[in-house]
Amino acid sequence: MRQEDSLAPYTAALNRVDGSVDRALDVGTGTGAGARVLASLFPQAEVVGVDVSRAMLDEARRLSPGVAFVEGDAAALPFDAASFDLVANANMIPFLDEVERVLKPGGWTVYAFSAGPDTPIWVEPAVLRRELERRGFTDFAEIDAGRGKAALARKGKPH
Repeated sequence: MRQEDSLAPYTAALNRVDGSVDRALDVGTGTGAGARVLASLFPQAEVVGVDVSRAMLDEARRLSPGVAFVEGDAAALPFDAASFDLVANANMIPFLDEVERVLKPGGWTVYAFSAGPDTPIWVEPAVLRRELERRGFTDFAEIDAGRGKAALARKGKPH
């Protein structure tokens, strides 16, 4: 059962996204809880959730009729390069190369872990920062909220 504050770090990080978001992706969406947060925070955006589980996506579609859900693997996202302004991950393995590929220059990415180091899928923020910076991401922020932690970073613009 999901605890009440499980999306607190995800939401807190998303609240720090600067600029317009026309298209947002929730990676590993499961039943769509993260996609619903995206839709509420960015009502003008097209929100897409992606997950490998057809059963989870069926439930997500039932719970979130205004969101598009796509079956796909986070390790090989079924989207064109530079097609999202925001790519968010809640309690997901960070497939950084794929996020970099589908994120527009200047776009934002969020990695949230609902229970911090006690989250079953946990990556130290320092590791995320190092790996994101290596890929040209900037404006890195670490956010504490509820029981968890999140990291926020912006994809560098081409020179």
